[in-house]
Amino acid sequence: MPEKNNPLLKVIFLIAILFINISFSKAQWYDPEKVNKKAKIIYEAAYEFATQGDYAQSIKKLEEALKLEPKYVEVYLSRAGIYADMKNYQGSVADFKKAFSLDSIFSSTYLLPFSISLAGIGEFEGALEKVNAFLANETLNQQSKKAGHYRKSTYEFAIDYKTKHTLGHYSFLPINVGAGINSGALEYFPSLTIDGKKMIFNRRINDDEDFYESDFENGIWKEANPVTGKINTNLNEGAETISQDGNWLIFTGCNYPEGMGSCDLYISYKTKSGNWTEAENMGDVINSESWESTPSLSPDKKDLYFSSNRTGGYGGKDIWVCHRNINGKWGKPENLGPIINTSADETCPFIHADNQTLYFNSNGHMGYGMSDLFFTKKTAENKWGEPENLGYPINTIDDEGSLVVSADGKTSYYSSDRGDVKNKLDIYTFQLRDDIAASKTLWLKGKVFDQKTKSGLPCTVELTEIDKRTTSTSIQTDEDGYFLITLPVGKDYSLNINRKGYLFYSDHFLLKNNNPDSSYSLDLPLQPIEAGAAVVLKNIFFENNQFQLKAGSDIELLQLIQLLNENNNLKVEISGHTDNIGKKEDNLSLSLNRAKSVVAFLVSKGIHENRLTAKGYGDTKPIATNDTEEGKSLNRRTEINVLSN
Repeated sequence: MPEKNNPLLKVIFLIAILFINISFSKAQWYDPEKVNKKAKIIYEAAYEFATQGDYAQSIKKLEEALKLEPKYVEVYLSRAGIYADMKNYQGSVADFKKAFSLDSIFSSTYLLPFSISLAGIGEFEGALEKVNAFLANETLNQQSKKAGHYRKSTYEFAIDYKTKHTLGHYSFLPINVGAGINSGALEYFPSLTIDGKKMIFNRRINDDEDFYESDFENGIWKEANPVTGKINTNLNEGAETISQDGNWLIFTGCNYPEGMGSCDLYISYKTKSGNWTEAENMGDVINSESWESTPSLSPDKKDLYFSSNRTGGYGGKDIWVCHRNINGKWGKPENLGPIINTSADETCPFIHADNQTLYFNSNGHMGYGMSDLFFTKKTAENKWGEPENLGYPINTIDDEGSLVVSADGKTSYYSSDRGDVKNKLDIYTFQLRDDIAASKTLWLKGKVFDQKTKSGLPCTVELTEIDKRTTSTSIQTDEDGYFLITLPVGKDYSLNINRKGYLFYSDHFLLKNNNPDSSYSLDLPLQPIEAGAAVVLKNIFFENNQFQLKAGSDIELLQLIQLLNENNNLKVEISGHTDNIGKKEDNLSLSLNRAKSVVAFLVSKGIHENRLTAKGYGDTKPIATNDTEEGKSLNRRTEINVLSN
């Protein structure tokens, strides 16, 4: 939740800009004592407006003073400071340049703020030159030296980053998401469902924060409305994460009557009617007497990342994670460790749909000035890698907030006051560079149900990387059998669905060399275990015209072994089938040998051979046309058929 502006800081800043003591030099021509008296009076009025935060009137008065005194150096310096405070760095640099061109000796006291404004427009080489000139002054006090060296380190970082990263033709072009979402109030903390069609965000009106939602239709975000149900209250709700399926909303509630600390995490659920339930405190396992905020939920709902200043961290605010157990309970928070957390503040974690890329905000890692956005990816050992700065111009010399990235890995949303009226936050979208993008992620959503009764079935859905033969995701459907599972591209997956009393369901998604643009929505029937029931084993693989099992087939065969072990009386036929290419006798032989290979594997794992029958049908039982490649692929299959149970 954005902090309110501190008027005292503005006053201190402007006093420093407008009334800093100047040490006169014989080489300077400008003499403040010889300024037109009327212009001086107007200048003082400008100062009064500035201290009240009325920058528009202050600038108007400064312009009036310039009409009377066109070479009024202090006016240019003061307006440069005001523009900098408004983050209008282009205007600030122009005024600093004018002041230095009029009298560089008189203006030299302002070398440090001049360098900051240059960095504000990305001119880091020029900024470094100015700050070096500032630090060359041997009369600087320790505080000024410290400030100068800090800024110097950020400029050097920026120059080094540009040298090490090939930015190519990348253009940072944030686009306001439009009037459907943004209003005259403050909008911030966008959160998206995985399909990118619904956004939940914060809107603050008269210091009251509530959740609003908008739908993406026909290329635009539709008019936002408050979310329905009992989640919005007369208290402040903010800093939320919506689950990828759109059914959970976890958010930050501060100073709630039942709260355990200054800010706690709460959860609300979407009902079948589309309304949100009354929020529930997530309990003392997650919340503490300290500050918990900015949650982010993993796509499988198993990991909850958040920021907290609880004890046991590395200092300031750290990023923590809780893991949800198989019984649905959250485990104790774990600190993400010193690779990510520093002695300063790390906040606003966002775990991408690929479940491998984490974006976050930090003022502890080296960056461009205040707080920057970083990302880290999981390594092959399932640990977090070294964080990387997102670079300029995504990061600037100012504070950056939170960032969310859609399932395509590139389309990003964030809130910013850039380009708008001062202190007015709007939500923008932009594209990430390739080198800082997450993996493009597709998804499969569907319903598991009893093939006979059509009733939804709660069960386990497992996604396994075929090459690694390790389960990458295992989720439970809801009570009605619905589920959503993510599929990061660049890998091949097998999908298996299990429930006792039913034949398992299998499928595969070959995304290693295939990058489809659409995701998947499937109805997935499970067949009760009974004589005559049959299912295709979609993750049994053979080389073309060969009958030796390929690597990766054991993932599904182990599922079949589990089924047979859980049902000791079950007897099945393993049947092989081919398309109609080639001679019929060759197809019969190939299909039989493939069935025998499966039986041999099962027997080698302890399944008694009298429970297994191998049968080859060649091309005699097609389930699709052989006139297309897709149809032929479907006909080349291995099935299990229940003989008795």
